[in-house]
Amino acid sequence: MPITVDIDVMLARRKMSVGELADRVGITPANLAVLKNGRAKAVRFATLAALCEVLKCQPGDLLRWEPEDVAGG
Repeated sequence: MPITVDIDVMLARRKMSVGELADRVGITPANLAVLKNGRAKAVRFATLAALCEVLKCQPGDLLRWEPEDVAGG
């Protein structure tokens, strides 16, 4: 998937655990792990806003686009 999730980077910068972030955002640690590991198919804007509020960051600090590798010519 061309969207990379950098929640782990922000967690490290804020010295915060996944469990603490999940609790403060109001989602389960399992759902946060799905998002953090790039397995989520979608994210609600309300959840993204809550993540940004708790982590004191912008959406672009958590999500970035990378082009997919295209094999062949």
